[in-house]
Amino acid sequence: MADLKFSFAETFLCSAFAACFAEFCTIPLDTAKVRLQLQKKAVGDEVNLPKYNGLLGTMATIAKEEGLSALWKGIIAGLHRQCIYGGLRIGLYEPVKTFLVGSDYVGDIPLYQKILAALLTGALAIAVANPTDLVKVRLQAEGKFPVGVVRRYYGTLDAYYTIVRQEGLGALWTGLGPNIARNAIVNAAELASYDQVKQTVLKIPGFSDNVLTHLLAGLGAGFFAVCIGSPIDVVKSRMMGDSGYKNTLDCFIKTLKNELMHHRDSLPFIRGFFQISVGWDLGMWLCF
Repeated sequence: MADLKFSFAETFLCSAFAACFAEFCTIPLDTAKVRLQLQKKAVGDEVNLPKYNGLLGTMATIAKEEGLSALWKGIIAGLHRQCIYGGLRIGLYEPVKTFLVGSDYVGDIPLYQKILAALLTGALAIAVANPTDLVKVRLQAEGKFPVGVVRRYYGTLDAYYTIVRQEGLGALWTGLGPNIARNAIVNAAELASYDQVKQTVLKIPGFSDNVLTHLLAGLGAGFFAVCIGSPIDVVKSRMMGDSGYKNTLDCFIKTLKNELMHHRDSLPFIRGFFQISVGWDLGMWLCF
């Protein structure tokens, strides 16, 4: 298995298909994550209990109030995202890694080269896929509006069209800064750590390049990705779901000030930790 070589097109298609399958399986968790991340507490309203609490509680509330299908809100945009982002970030990883070290390089590639390759491919992939990510978050966030309020979008294509018509073409790249930071860092944490963990495991007597090795490497990669990427993911989701922030720094400061300082909430930047972990881990196992 380790000796098999695939072309960019083959890797792109396999990665995109695996990422789409993982997206379909995990989007209820992702929807719950987005609702938790976008949930805010009103300043001065200490008795106002949060609407969403935890993974199962959030999913149950969404299903009860909006129907079970609401957990798959944004699935079409999510599949658009994974076709582009999932295919590019993994499909370009090996070619970029080879470019950085040279095609005639022999031996184990240094960890810093793997990290750099993953940073570059993650940033490039999400720069292309940002409009799909924006639409996905906007659709997932729709349920947070009060009952009776007219919805902004009536489907994925309508969301693309409405955003461009009302906010301009550039609005599709809202939140690009934190999105590039989040996905470049997460991609580096995932792919580089996956690569490194698998390389280390294969040196242990009795281990071979099989499913168990890939699962162990995927678990390690998912853990590092969650620890590093969760705070940035919160800022990215809030900027995409709420146009009230001026920029990335403004979003970070307001989240920190309103929830950590006023409410002594120690979790504003790690909400949805479990959901992200499950989603990312499963995605890694399937893609590799």
